[in-house]
Amino acid sequence: MRLDSYTLSTYTPGAPYWKQLLWYFVGSPLVESYWLPISAIKVLTLRWFGAEIGQGVRIKPGVRVKFPWRLTVGDFVWLGEDTWIDNLAHVTIENHVCLSQGVYLCTGNHNWSHPNFELITAPIQIQESSWIAAKSVIGPGVTVGRGAVLTLGGVTGRSLEPMTIYAGNPAQPIKQRKLENLSSHSANR
Repeated sequence: MRLDSYTLSTYTPGAPYWKQLLWYFVGSPLVESYWLPISAIKVLTLRWFGAEIGQGVRIKPGVRVKFPWRLTVGDFVWLGEDTWIDNLAHVTIENHVCLSQGVYLCTGNHNWSHPNFELITAPIQIQESSWIAAKSVIGPGVTVGRGAVLTLGGVTGRSLEPMTIYAGNPAQPIKQRKLENLSSHSANR
C-alpha cells in the first residue's frame, strides 16, 4: 500500500472547519473532562455541537466523541468512563442503553486491498435496552439488536441478534437473555 497517496476521496467530516476546531479545542475537552463530573453540562455541550440527546443521559468522565453532529442518543442512556465514540459515520444509541467503561465504537476502517488504503465508513446502531460491557469493541456497520448484551471485552464486526448474550473475540452467542418480571421483583421488596 502507498500511504503517501492516501486521500479522503469523497469523505467529509460533516461540519465546517471552524466548527471542527471549536469542538476539538472547547467542546471535546468539556465532555471528556474529569474535573467536570456533571452530566447535564456535558449533554448541553454535545447538543450545542449538533448531537441529538434525550433526557436522563449520564456521561461519565473520559468520554470521547469524534463528531457530535453525527451522534443520536436516546433517553436514560449511560456512557461509562473512557468510552470512545469514534463516529466518522453516524452512531445511534437508543433508549435505556448502557455503554460500560472503555467501550470503543468504531465506524471507520480501511480497505487493505486498495493501493491507497482507502477509508470505509458505516454507521453503528445500538437498539433499546442493550448493554455493551466494559472494554468491548463494536465495528463499522453493526446493529446491536434490542436487549442484546456484549460481555466484558467482547469484539464484534457483525450485527448482534436481539435478546442474545454474546462473548469473546469474535463475539459468539452464548445464550438468550431473559429479563425478570419487574412486578414480581418489586413485590419481593
